Amino acid sequence: MNEESKQGGVGDGFLCSTESPEETVALGRNLGKLLKAGDLVCLFGELGAGKTCLARGLVQGMGAVEQAVTSPSFIMVNHYRGRFPIYHIDLYRLDTVADAEDIGLRDYLSDDGVALLEWASRIESDLPQDRLDIFLSHISDTEREIRLVIRGKRHRDMAAEIAAAWEIDGI
Repeated sequence: MNEESKQGGVGDGFLCSTESPEETVALGRNLGKLLKAGDLVCLFGELGAGKTCLARGLVQGMGAVEQAVTSPSFIMVNHYRGRFPIYHIDLYRLDTVADAEDIGLRDYLSDDGVALLEWASRIESDLPQDRLDIFLSHISDTEREIRLVIRGKRHRDMAAEIAAAWEIDGI
């Protein structure tokens, strides 16, 4: 990560930039180590912003290191097994909240595992209040600005740990 571009808190969240896909994965891995069953992580960003790349790191951080993480665009949900079940859900092809209910979204937002929602903006008004929102945007072909926003008490209580995880190391 570029030290000059690293920034601290942004309201109830954090802002940083990564210079490569590998750094984006490492950032996700660090944060994934903190996630617990029942957590919801919502990923926002345009096509190619790095949502699946970050999800790859999150899944690795939750202990599913050996599993290939791919975008669930056409199958809607990928299941991974780490320290607990991980549900990687792509909402890109959904038009309404009813469509989300048709794929059983509520079942994935349970206390037994972690749900990672790509294209969460499709149903943002219907999302639970307690969640982590991560916004990814292009800086260049390889660089990304990544902003994490903490929503709800569950994650606010672990803000210091999240701040430490938001540093990139070990790459």
